[in-house]
Amino acid sequence: MWVVFIGFVLTMLAVDVIALGGSRAHKVSLREAAAWSVVWVSLALAFDFGLWLYLTETIGREAATARAMEFLTGYVIEKSLSVDNIFVFLMIFGHFAVPPHYQRKVLLYGVLGAIVMRIIMILAGSWVVSQFAWVLYLFGIFLVITGLRMLVSSEQEPDLENNPLLKLAKKLLPFTPEFHQEKFSFRQHGKRVFTPLLLVLILIEVSDVVFAVDSIPAIFAVTTDPFIVFTSNIFAIMGLRALYFLLADMADRFHLLKFGLAFVLMFVGLKMLIVKWVHIPTDVSLMVIGAILCSAITASLFVTRHKKH
Repeated sequence: MWVVFIGFVLTMLAVDVIALGGSRAHKVSLREAAAWSVVWVSLALAFDFGLWLYLTETIGREAATARAMEFLTGYVIEKSLSVDNIFVFLMIFGHFAVPPHYQRKVLLYGVLGAIVMRIIMILAGSWVVSQFAWVLYLFGIFLVITGLRMLVSSEQEPDLENNPLLKLAKKLLPFTPEFHQEKFSFRQHGKRVFTPLLLVLILIEVSDVVFAVDSIPAIFAVTTDPFIVFTSNIFAIMGLRALYFLLADMADRFHLLKFGLAFVLMFVGLKMLIVKWVHIPTDVSLMVIGAILCSAITASLFVTRHKKH
């Protein structure tokens, strides 16, 4: 199952790259982004149904239904938390004034890097949880604190110019002040120089790591099955590019969604902390998370209704 899924991921990423412009600079249209968002969500649901059919034959209907529900809940959690990535991506692209037709390539490399990092972190996390069950309580405390911090600092923006990683990169590498097509580097007067697009990619990759630290512990509240954790994470990540281009022009209408995501993290963290005394079924967790997100989206659209074009 692992080999088949990884092969599927590589195939779909290749199709995604070709469909969204191949190797040429290309601005992704709203129609393209919407179509691919539907494709990725449909593929995730189809995978969940296929997983249920396969497990029904191998481990029985009841256990298969439980696993399928775990995947769906994990996917919803990861998909919703990935929206916070989009707000950060918008801030980074805006800060460096990256043209829309150059953003696609940066996000592609960002997604590829995120997949590799998630594989490493999920396998490491699964091993730690299997060896030390009490780590789940640390995950729960971490998620509650992260949710509270997100509530307090949701309107604050980080100072990108003083980012220590960017300062180090600028000190070690020669950078040009302007972009050079979609290239991260090129030769100038016989020397290799780097464009601001590399700085953007560095920040994108760092933000992916930060969000993985939040989102991966969250899914362990639903399941500790490495395959379910991995597949739900990867499906959410693979649809991130299309979701970004879908929401990029109207992200300001969803600014209250950050509060909803904060409450999701706190709910998941509390679920992990009280599991010894109170077991919250997976389907109930899914309904609670769905209600929080729907409320946040509805409130955002209502508050910003006058911004509608």
